[in-house]
Amino acid sequence: MKLTSAQVERTLTQFRGEAIPDNHPVIPQLNSLFGEHTFFLDRHGLNIVEPAEAGASGAQSAKVVNVANWSDADPNRLEPHEPEPTDVVVALGSKH
Repeated sequence: MKLTSAQVERTLTQFRGEAIPDNHPVIPQLNSLFGEHTFFLDRHGLNIVEPAEAGASGAQSAKVVNVANWSDADPNRLEPHEPEPTDVVVALGSKH
């Protein structure tokens, strides 16, 4: 799921991580591995967000999904794995 800049800002107020800018040199490689997403790094590794069911208020929300963990052997390296949904759900705002 690709987020707007406002949605990225909103996500970062609810999730401890750092967004990888769309113009970062690693983005084409991440897109080829995981598809078109907004990517976030945190202490666990690399994450994306996937749409979650809208709440009763109709507000759009997204679930944080971990797609790669930091390597034990090399803490600066990510090891991709099958997507693992986390318990974190972020409110992105109302649907228009």
